[in-house]
Amino acid sequence: MATMTSLIGLINKIQRACTLLGDHGGQGMSLWEILPSVAVVGGQSSGKSSVLESVVGRDFLPRGSGIVTRRPLVLQLHKTESGTEYAEFLHAPKKRFTDFVAVRKEIADETDRITGKTKQISNIPIHLSIYSPNVVNLTLIDLPGLTKVAVEGQSETIVEDIENMVRTHVEKPNCIILAISPANQDIATSDAIKLARDVDPSGERTFGVLTKLDLMDKGTNAVDVLEGRAYRLQQPWVGIVNRSQADINKNVDMILARRKEREYFETSPDYGHLASRMGSEYLAKLLSEHLELVIRQRIPSIIALINKTIDELNAELDRIGRPIATDGGAQLYMILELCRAFDRVFKEHLDGGRPGGDRIFGVFDNQLPAALKKLPFDRYLSLKNVQKVVTEADGYQPHLIAPEQGYRRLIDGAISYFKGPAEASVDAVHYVLKELVRKSIAETQELKRFPSLQTDIATAANESLEKFRDESRKTVLRLVEMESSYLTADFFRKLNAEPEKNLNPSDKKKNAEPAKNPNQSGHTGDRLNESYLRRIGSNVNAYIAMVCDTLRNTIPKAVVYCQVKEAKRSLLTNFYAQVGSREVNDFKIYYTFSYVGPTLF
Repeated sequence: MATMTSLIGLINKIQRACTLLGDHGGQGMSLWEILPSVAVVGGQSSGKSSVLESVVGRDFLPRGSGIVTRRPLVLQLHKTESGTEYAEFLHAPKKRFTDFVAVRKEIADETDRITGKTKQISNIPIHLSIYSPNVVNLTLIDLPGLTKVAVEGQSETIVEDIENMVRTHVEKPNCIILAISPANQDIATSDAIKLARDVDPSGERTFGVLTKLDLMDKGTNAVDVLEGRAYRLQQPWVGIVNRSQADINKNVDMILARRKEREYFETSPDYGHLASRMGSEYLAKLLSEHLELVIRQRIPSIIALINKTIDELNAELDRIGRPIATDGGAQLYMILELCRAFDRVFKEHLDGGRPGGDRIFGVFDNQLPAALKKLPFDRYLSLKNVQKVVTEADGYQPHLIAPEQGYRRLIDGAISYFKGPAEASVDAVHYVLKELVRKSIAETQELKRFPSLQTDIATAANESLEKFRDESRKTVLRLVEMESSYLTADFFRKLNAEPEKNLNPSDKKKNAEPAKNPNQSGHTGDRLNESYLRRIGSNVNAYIAMVCDTLRNTIPKAVVYCQVKEAKRSLLTNFYAQVGSREVNDFKIYYTFSYVGPTLF
């Protein structure tokens, strides 16, 4: 019993929470939709209200002609060991009702509060909890009675409206249908059975209840129905004998009525053999046990939906923003968390989790090689310019063997051309990083409601990127200058050792006497011969090609180390220090929402 109490009680709490949150079902896969429940279905004057009162053991439902139940009544029964019986309404949580006449009036008043004094209906439920030692732990949903004709004061669509409302409850696969039919009418014409058959053709979820057995014509009985021969259900049929109208008028005690009901079945020649499975007390116990069984079966799906809903709500809270703390320490913590959220998005762009980081590779793989290829070495190492540079380097004293100074000046001048592509790579990566900062701020959901903080983060990040760019520019220029500061002597020694295989026969003959060594002087009178100058240009060009290959590999390394790696490591380091040194009141500017206006505190 303790387990049953906890399971049904848990479902009761979830149902109340759903109602408070506006979840009344009929809206797709909501939590209300999958909660196991027992829906009480029956036509008007089928004895539906009397069955509920018999189960509870109290007169508490409004009575009258026409449609009395105009809102679903979620009736939650809680068994107590002893003490006073009392009732509580969800809409009046601090008020305890011990007078059940007042309960009846409260139901009527709360119905009118939503529907007015008209005879219209509403799907917003009334939650009523009854605590009594005379009940079992059970939850029932009393629905408006099915009708066939609209009466004066009702909408022309009232018949369809009521049926649609009832269907939204009973068509749920987790709903147990309590189909109530009067025994003094043909079961084939029962509104409740007809509707139950439509939504539960196998009869797996339907419990049949026959009322008014004592009002059947003499010589007739409902044994064929109660034993499942007239209409078979997978769940049992239960017969009920309600109080007569005379008993109701005399306010006959419900506990006494239950005793009379038991006596009726036990002494009945028609139903005596079924007495142990008849009556309102047996019905309540049967439903309670079956409801517990269904709850047990549905617990995994209920937990799954609750967890899914929690995740969705947390995501929504992250999008619109969680509550903001009022003390300075908590505010500082929140600001740092928002900065870390931005930093995570920024790193995802760089590391490939989001698009954008690949553009940096494009700078190294496409832009830098293309820029290096366009350098004007052909023009710089033309015969005319080589002669000019070598001659100027010699000064008044021409070189004796090899134009050492000429070589150095030509190489220094050629290497200086690499500064342009190196600086252009630094700037290109800088602009990519700036764009990724902008995109990361826009994509950080947590920052969307803090425009001032967005601006400060963008400013701080861009200031850091400027510092990284300056350091990167210095580094790549140092790489270029290092190539000029120390030439690789082995390169030229290998050239001296190579045969003159690249010269044609006429060049070999022309240069046989003046210059057999490729680096020997090529003077003919006071002029350098053309073949000699071409060889100098070729040697310098080969050396510059080697330097170009080196810089093509080292410039990206320097740029990544100085800009990309630093951006990942310390993009907001200075901003963190600035925020940490501020006064608490300085944080207020960050909590002015773009869609709210004033600050929260």
